[in-house]
Amino acid sequence: MNSGAALAFVIIAAVAYLLGSIPFGYILVRAFRRQDIRSLGSGNIGATNVIRSGAKGLGAATFLLDVLKGSTAVWLGAWLASTLAPGISARNGESVAALFAVVGHMFPVWLHFRGGKGVATGFGVFLVAAPWAALSAFGLFLVVLAITRMVSLGSIIATASFPVFAWILTSGDRPPLFIAAQFAVAALIILRHHQNIGRMLAGTENRLGAKKPA
Repeated sequence: MNSGAALAFVIIAAVAYLLGSIPFGYILVRAFRRQDIRSLGSGNIGATNVIRSGAKGLGAATFLLDVLKGSTAVWLGAWLASTLAPGISARNGESVAALFAVVGHMFPVWLHFRGGKGVATGFGVFLVAAPWAALSAFGLFLVVLAITRMVSLGSIIATASFPVFAWILTSGDRPPLFIAAQFAVAALIILRHHQNIGRMLAGTENRLGAKKPA
């Protein structure tokens, strides 16, 4: 890899990280409810915890904005790759951006590296990089959610399935970095659900629509 390509990758990673680290859940709850979402529920800044805090509209907005920031990061990654180092394939630029956008969401510098689990942002990045695979994984998420009413289980299964869908449904160039980014993002998101996995094993995981214990 020449110095121009290396510099392009560094710039793409930095831009994607900064975009991914915008904590929309925190910003919306702070702006509209004067609360710190990190002090509510699970303490997560993602859409699910915003909804469970009682702000369904803000939760929906958080989800959409987290998806959008992931998609924008990947689109910019491809554009920067072609602009700064035309020798880099657009898909490699997308892959670097996808990984660092999700890392930015999980570990935002603005909130002392205490962020979300990356599901919506992960969906957003792959909605651009591998749209049919992302939509298939989202469809599987909806099926699991409908059956179990557990957002976390649906997220984990959909995330784990994404690399499989991407391998089957993605056409064209599939460089090693593209494949590695898929598995890296999936692994990060699943690892961020370790507490949910523990609660599922204990039978105490929250179910959508279930009443909270008094």
